[in-house]
Amino acid sequence: MTVLTWRKSSYTDNGMCVEMADTGDGTILVRNSNHPDAGTLVLTRAELGDWLQRCKAGEFDHLTAG
Repeated sequence: MTVLTWRKSSYTDNGMCVEMADTGDGTILVRNSNHPDAGTLVLTRAELGDWLQRCKAGEFDHLTAG
């Protein structure tokens, strides 16, 4: 059994944060740090890299507009 090391962003604010863990086989796990048993998103390194680039480019900013 692989022991996962979950890491939170250093930018965590107001308790709203995600955690990520590297499985060691090219898969990255993502979960809500406040509700770790609620489910886990499974991404490849390539998928995570693509998603992060798109976030940095502002592609999803409209989802946070009130």
